[in-house]
Amino acid sequence: MDGTFRQTWDRAVAQHGDRPFLVFRSTSGHRSEWTYAEFDAVVARTAGALRAAGVGQGSAVHVVLRNCPAFVGLWLAVARLGAWIVPTDPASAARDVANQVGRVQPVVGVCAADRSATYHEGADGRVPVVLQLAEEASDLTPSGPLHGDPVDGPDPVGPRDRLAVMFTSGTTSEPKGVVLTQANYAGVATAMASVVDLRPHHRWHVTLPLFHANAQYYCFAPAIEVGASVALSATFSASAWVAHARELGVTHASLFAAPIRMILARCPADEAPLELEHVWFAQSLGAGHYEQFSRLVGTPPRQLYGMTETVSIVCADAGDPLRHDVIGTPLPGRTVVVADTEGGGAAGPGVPGELTVLGTPGDDLFEGYLDDPRTTGRAFRAAPEGTWFSTGDLAAADGHGVLRFVGRVDDVVKVSGENVSLTEVEAAVAQAPGVLEVAVIARPDPVRDVVPVAYVVARDPEAPPRPADLADWATHNLPPAARPREWNLIDELPRTSVGKVRRFRIPG
Repeated sequence: MDGTFRQTWDRAVAQHGDRPFLVFRSTSGHRSEWTYAEFDAVVARTAGALRAAGVGQGSAVHVVLRNCPAFVGLWLAVARLGAWIVPTDPASAARDVANQVGRVQPVVGVCAADRSATYHEGADGRVPVVLQLAEEASDLTPSGPLHGDPVDGPDPVGPRDRLAVMFTSGTTSEPKGVVLTQANYAGVATAMASVVDLRPHHRWHVTLPLFHANAQYYCFAPAIEVGASVALSATFSASAWVAHARELGVTHASLFAAPIRMILARCPADEAPLELEHVWFAQSLGAGHYEQFSRLVGTPPRQLYGMTETVSIVCADAGDPLRHDVIGTPLPGRTVVVADTEGGGAAGPGVPGELTVLGTPGDDLFEGYLDDPRTTGRAFRAAPEGTWFSTGDLAAADGHGVLRFVGRVDDVVKVSGENVSLTEVEAAVAQAPGVLEVAVIARPDPVRDVVPVAYVVARDPEAPPRPADLADWATHNLPPAARPREWNLIDELPRTSVGKVRRFRIPG
């Protein structure tokens, strides 16, 4: 990849300056809008403010913000300066802030004014400049903290220069720092715009958090590549998601399975369906939920598979008709192997194996894990044809090469010798009467090795499902090995900010 993401942005401004770029819907419902040219002026002033605070080429900027226009401006300003951004969950505790500050040593930290005490506690005086924002459009006004002398000059920025360190969700262990380059972002912009045939008149609906790869990789970057627009919501609202999508005139959306199930549970029953052109989704959806959501958004959602580490997606459903239970086939230019986890070589049709992806670190794969050569070395394997990345995810291919996601390597367990995907059990049980969401973990068993145990959040807390009724439902809907042996009702599941369940935080 020869280009940089800064060039991607500059080209969009030159070609689409008068077109809409960003529509921001605040928590109060107020809308603010910028064209590409107008937001480029924001980027120039933000770059000036960062430079005045000491940010130069190779500097780290630690951003701990909810979805807001300033987040977008900081991301693009950092790209202009040749610096790098560390986008962080705004719900991070002081301990998390302390850990990241120690690892990335930022020159500038940016946080919300109403959460600044937590940031300062974690930073403990180790961040030279801390900027406090309102997380509103007002952050970008002349009186705001990001208003500096415009920086438009072409400081030298190369494709392999670092642009971000993005910490993974940490669903099974502590987060790892994924190092990403200018070329990574330029490449994902091109690849993801192509795979959905994105055009300037399209508009992405972004309600997932901007600190996460999905919003950056699959929505913002491809929109910038073609001059499309993005509607950014300050927060995700399951009950109002459809109404907000209609209000903002969006054509495209990207979600995980958990937010989709929340939308289906909370959306008003009389809500008129949308007429979207395209919807991505990731993680498992049951057939009933898939059909229901298809009717609600006006188009069958298309399942994809990708990771922060793979940058652009690896594969997506391209079948006709689209299905709820496959991640499809590799994108053009992507080479994958489903590796047999026991015998070596490629797994046979229908046999789960670890998904491995061929690529080039720093180009179409992440560059490596921050300050962790041992973990990077385990993830990458050099070969004559390139570098293979071991995803840690299990998939199975049918006789036509269509892939089905099975789960993380440690999400598939053997119950009396039979493979059981905890991910697939969760997708099925989430459709049981009275269930809003569920997590399934494996508990040691002296007879069966391990057995599934379910933790259920009720759709109606005042009238929760009875464990006996759930067990009866499982008897009629799940194979014997996959049926949970115990049912526990809990108030909520421990989740990441994008809805992934942190199973390791559920007491076994």
